[in-house]
Amino acid sequence: MATRTMNNQVRGFAIVWTGITIAIGVATFFALYLTYSGNTTDPLNDNRISLPAAEDDVPQQAALVTTHTPQPSPTARPTSTLQALGASAESTEAAAAEATEPTGNAGEAEQGLAVAQVVPTMEPTALPVNEEGFQLGIQVQTVIDGNREVQRAWMNDVGQLGLNWIKVQVRWDEIEIEPGQYEWGRMDLAFDTAADYGYKVLASVVTAPDWAREEGADLTLEGPPSDPQIYADFLAALLGRYFGKVHAIEVWNEQNLDREWASVEGLSAANYVDLLRVSFLTIKELDPGIIVISGALSPGGGFVDEAGVTRAVDDFSFMEGLLDAGMLNYADCVGAHHNGYNIGPSVPWDEVEDDPDALFRGPFDNPHHSWSLYSTLQGYASYVQLAGSDTRICVTEFGWATVEDIGDGTVAPPGFEFALDNTLEEQGEWMLEAIENFEQWDFMWIAIIWNLNYGPQAGWSVESDNTPYSLIGPEFSRRPAYVAVQDWSAARREEAGE
Repeated sequence: MATRTMNNQVRGFAIVWTGITIAIGVATFFALYLTYSGNTTDPLNDNRISLPAAEDDVPQQAALVTTHTPQPSPTARPTSTLQALGASAESTEAAAAEATEPTGNAGEAEQGLAVAQVVPTMEPTALPVNEEGFQLGIQVQTVIDGNREVQRAWMNDVGQLGLNWIKVQVRWDEIEIEPGQYEWGRMDLAFDTAADYGYKVLASVVTAPDWAREEGADLTLEGPPSDPQIYADFLAALLGRYFGKVHAIEVWNEQNLDREWASVEGLSAANYVDLLRVSFLTIKELDPGIIVISGALSPGGGFVDEAGVTRAVDDFSFMEGLLDAGMLNYADCVGAHHNGYNIGPSVPWDEVEDDPDALFRGPFDNPHHSWSLYSTLQGYASYVQLAGSDTRICVTEFGWATVEDIGDGTVAPPGFEFALDNTLEEQGEWMLEAIENFEQWDFMWIAIIWNLNYGPQAGWSVESDNTPYSLIGPEFSRRPAYVAVQDWSAARREEAGE
């Protein structure tokens, strides 16, 4: 009797427990159904590389949060992006194999994993298109011999300066030697190391390889490709390899000079805008948060040689041509250069006071807006505003040259004789004055100092026209301009309560 009673109790308990289990299962099913009904993705298997949002969605990209703590990150090229670009299965597999090779990063142990493991779900990186405040950076020359420790030393200098933007020049002709064959070594070092430190990178992409040039083009000079799409394809390869590590792209450089834009059709603002348009659309399709900067013009007047060939177009005239051709439809920022000559950054071109001791007489004897940083940048901003736009200016090179501490201080590179007139103290004072001006000018967005380390990379050779601008002087001294930037950064951090 006791046994029968116990069996009945067990049977009853089992029936009740089964009922509870069924009820929980039904409730779970309906919960999952209500949660995921209407969701077009599979919540249990959504491991795709998400394509960027449409251009209309650009303002919704979140702001990037960065630190200066080295953070290793995978460099695998997004396979889905390659396929979206129409790459063959063979080229995709080759890129995948390449991605599994160690690059020497702090995270190289993880980079031997299969591509399916190395490339998790990747959203377009939240990048700086929403960062409205003025931002300062510096151009850094990548080490030639691939020494990672030296490259890290330069990155440490950027941190010492209190900056979190660097500019890297990407020479297409040195990377894609043959169509589809890439030599990424130095760029791997530049982008991966910058990513380790959490720096934002502005890539200035220049110089078409000979195989991509127009038939009949003067190959002794640098120039554009025969088809803008070829350049855009290279940008796609660049962004695929360094997905999330590129934050701004400057499309070409000084296209109002024939030494930079040697084309069979001459110096054409409309042709440049065609290149910019195709590049802009490609970049925004892949990662809409990247800032697209139009190629900076070279400040200066026009020049036609004895044979009647136009070697340079006045930058203001060329700017008008760019605006007429629709440049502002395809740029987040208008690129600009100015390297100071031998007057300060707040002096308008028509208010320059004569300096009888100046060896370089340009600003004093031949008045023109291009001698003046103030007049050049204010002029560009006025043209943009007259075009009905609030697009801002990005100065991708600015600085002042001096040879006071190089050799005996009496020799300057040919064409850069103004460096003989500038002292180290003036270089520092004018650098700080320019930065403070940029902060106050509401049309300014990003400014890149020219430059950190070209001096030591060239052995402080006076034959290099980049050496006099370097913030690192002979014997690795830190010039007054270096200290001025440090002090400016420290003051801004203090103001921000950091």
